[in-house]
Amino acid sequence: MKTNKILGITINLESRTSILEKILLYIGKPTCFFHIVSLNPENLIATTESEIFKKVVETAQIKIVDGIGVVLAGRWLGVETGERVTGVGLMEDLLKMASDRRLRVLMIGGKENLALRLAQCYQEKYIEAKFNGIQGIVDIQDPSEDEEDKIFSIVTAYKPHLVFVAFGSPAQELWIERHKNKLTNCVAMGVGGAFDYLSGNVNRSPTFIQKIGLEWLYRLVIQPWRWKRQLRLLKFIWLIIKQKLKK
Repeated sequence: MKTNKILGITINLESRTSILEKILLYIGKPTCFFHIVSLNPENLIATTESEIFKKVVETAQIKIVDGIGVVLAGRWLGVETGERVTGVGLMEDLLKMASDRRLRVLMIGGKENLALRLAQCYQEKYIEAKFNGIQGIVDIQDPSEDEEDKIFSIVTAYKPHLVFVAFGSPAQELWIERHKNKLTNCVAMGVGGAFDYLSGNVNRSPTFIQKIGLEWLYRLVIQPWRWKRQLRLLKFIWLIIKQKLKK
């Protein structure tokens, strides 16, 4: 029986529209924890290195196909990937949804005061919604009990519908999963560097580059220090070749 998987992770055939519909249905009647994760080559590699992270990704309520590398790998393997939806793009859609539906949004993480400043900017843009932002944790590899207590005291009082976490992957997804009992009744999504893009701290690639899937190359040009991260793509290619040869 053929399974629709890449590196052991099930790829659900989702469209942007169906994803937004599922999120709206959940917000209208929340029943449990709702986690959105992004699939890109780096995250898929991480799932092969950590069984815990693999379980977090595999059991997420929504898995968006973010990276063009995942799309290309799917085509070569004969695995359907559905519509590509970037994490930044989905976050923008959800922020607009927050305005339309008068939702409460909490942004956690990023550089010092970035989440707060971004929340303030969106509060001015979407006055019908409510936005709050906190840095939360200085070092996600060594969070203190006081930092996490403060975050969840805010969550309890604020009762957000949408929670965006920018601690970097896979740390942000593992952190969300670890605290899922405190994040019930809201949609939680790890967004990596999205705060930097949406705040204008880092320029996004031109639209035509986004459409052809070369954002990674654009980021490498403007942030050459990322070259070591791009070497991970070689491991991704090797792992995809191994999956192909097993067929």
